Amino acid sequence: MTEQIMEEAIKTRVIGVDISNERTSCAIVDIRGNILAERHFGTWEYLDANDFVTALSSEIVTMAEENGGYETIRSVGISAPSASALTGCIVNSPNLPWKGIVPLGAMLRDRLGMAVRMDNDSHASALGEREFGSAHGMNDFIVVSLGVGVGSCFFSNGHEHKGFEGFAGEFGHMCVVDAPDARVCGCGKKGCLEAYVGANGVVRTAQELLAERSDTPSLLRDAETITAKFVSECCDKGDEIAIDTFRRTGYLLGFGLANYASLTDPQIIILTGGVSKADKWLMQPLRESFEEHVFRNIRGKVRIVRSMLNDRERDMLGASVLAWEVPEYSLFK
Repeated sequence: MTEQIMEEAIKTRVIGVDISNERTSCAIVDIRGNILAERHFGTWEYLDANDFVTALSSEIVTMAEENGGYETIRSVGISAPSASALTGCIVNSPNLPWKGIVPLGAMLRDRLGMAVRMDNDSHASALGEREFGSAHGMNDFIVVSLGVGVGSCFFSNGHEHKGFEGFAGEFGHMCVVDAPDARVCGCGKKGCLEAYVGANGVVRTAQELLAERSDTPSLLRDAETITAKFVSECCDKGDEIAIDTFRRTGYLLGFGLANYASLTDPQIIILTGGVSKADKWLMQPLRESFEEHVFRNIRGKVRIVRSMLNDRERDMLGASVLAWEVPEYSLFK
């Protein structure tokens, strides 16, 4: 009888939460990595962090009750931009609605009454790639996310490097342009890589090229709103300015990745996020720049690939890995 009770007490499901700049998604994930249920809402619908946590708690509880019961959930993992795994806080995020230090991990734990673990979105994404994606079975790799923000995480000798305060891998905030007219990044610094190769950076480059080449015809001139995705679509139609936009983007990204790889010596670099979907228009100039600038002893040896996983699913799965790693705790055992 005792063995039966112990067996029934083992919980085989967790909640994975992905907080992105546009949408917050949460899912019930089982021990095999299957997503059993999913809900989402707009991140910017809640400009107050307390209101956001209330909404997220409600979504999690409702989803759990509709899919086997709240008592079947072991713990919660959260993937969020500018988050520190060491403190469970979102710290000075340039792209989320809440400023300053937000102890979101503790806030959600108090609302739900169960264990919560939070980590930077790039770190959670890397966990997803290690467990379910292109880095499976690898010990030394880099994962770079290319969205509105640009982040990264690297594993060395099978271990994720987080740094002293938990902010290691802020690849987007390395300075690549040191000039008086360098672009101002969302973090407040000038010349950050994110300001050039993030989604908004791609748009800015396109706009600058349109202004520089006022006599060159382009599909971009007729667009009401230019997005990185639209620039990529114009590349497919042979648009010269769109192609040159990604040529410049790829060059700078390859330059940054070459420095990154020269320090870490990875087996593979995995690109995720919307900007990475530009395919050859980004990848060809990126690889050329990378091989030109990387340390010669690893030249030609580092694979650079796009993630084969759906971005939102991978990040929720990565968050679920965080949930499995935190010691179980519940007020409702």
